[in-house]
Amino acid sequence: MSDVAIGIHDVTKRFGRTVAVKNATLEISQGEFFSLLGPSGSGKTTLLRIIAGLEAPDGGRVTIAGKDVTDLPPYARGVGMVFQDFLLFPHMTVAENIQFPLRMQHANRATRDERLAWIVKLLRIDGLEGRFPHQLSGGQQQRVALARGLISRPALLLLDEPLANLDRELRKEMEVEVRRYQRELGIPFVYVTHNQEEALTMSDRIAVMRAGGFEQVAPKLDVYIAPATAFVASFVGHANRLRGNLRDGMLDWKGHRLALPKIEGATDGDAIDYFIKCEHLTIAPAGTSVGANLNRVDGTIRDIIFKGQVADHLVVLGDGTEIVVSEAASLPRVKAGDAVSITWAPDAGRSFRALDT
Repeated sequence: MSDVAIGIHDVTKRFGRTVAVKNATLEISQGEFFSLLGPSGSGKTTLLRIIAGLEAPDGGRVTIAGKDVTDLPPYARGVGMVFQDFLLFPHMTVAENIQFPLRMQHANRATRDERLAWIVKLLRIDGLEGRFPHQLSGGQQQRVALARGLISRPALLLLDEPLANLDRELRKEMEVEVRRYQRELGIPFVYVTHNQEEALTMSDRIAVMRAGGFEQVAPKLDVYIAPATAFVASFVGHANRLRGNLRDGMLDWKGHRLALPKIEGATDGDAIDYFIKCEHLTIAPAGTSVGANLNRVDGTIRDIIFKGQVADHLVVLGDGTEIVVSEAASLPRVKAGDAVSITWAPDAGRSFRALDT
């Protein structure tokens, strides 16, 4: 039996002259937590709605467990869905909200009660069955929405930015909880988000979307460490972009000669974007001895921004260019106003031909 749970085959969707999804092809495995990550307007929610059957593609096919479901209505696909706005019925109790999909399927009372007992225990909301939505906290409402999406025991669960309306601390808690639910259930979750931290925390694989297409589809660590395009390098993680020209295999950037990884297809004189993540840089007081094979630039610390476990050091070079270096906040080796050197290994960054100006 194939391990492919969801197949997207050359799917295209247009709204008037706007191509929301273009020629998307993708396979998602059984038991996989898969995220569609991208900025607003990238096509991720439209693609999710096509999988759910809420939008019809203009071209291509959708398969679930090997079955072509392109022309099937949502209720015939065996899919659960959780939306950004919880969409709980205010006049119904928690139990009634959760059991609503089973009522639509005409499940008998015994089945509804058995499924309710199972899902409230899994999501740790047992004891709340008699309450109404306005009597719940944001986290409890989110769990009720998840319970409603899961009570039918769907073949897969689709989640459209379900944590976007929660405060930061609750969101971090729910990231862990949602991932736990997925592992316990063993069904694929397809998760739409513009928040890279959510995608990196929960996902097995990530598809980074832009303008209706896929920039990169890969395991989350590959997306973070080895971005396939300049867009992914700039969108995932916090990186400094150094734009210069290729000269004798090195980057000529603002008077500096920087070693960089080889770029396929690039020739002398080409404009190059070199991305180096803030945490891959090392900062030290000016004059500190550094390795001979490291890239190095010198500047002055303008400010240090404390962010808990890490601190961002804003370093200004002689021409006014600013570079951000992230280091553990427990290493206060320098202070604002100090002259410093920034160093890094050439292969710590990613380089691409600069296609835009």
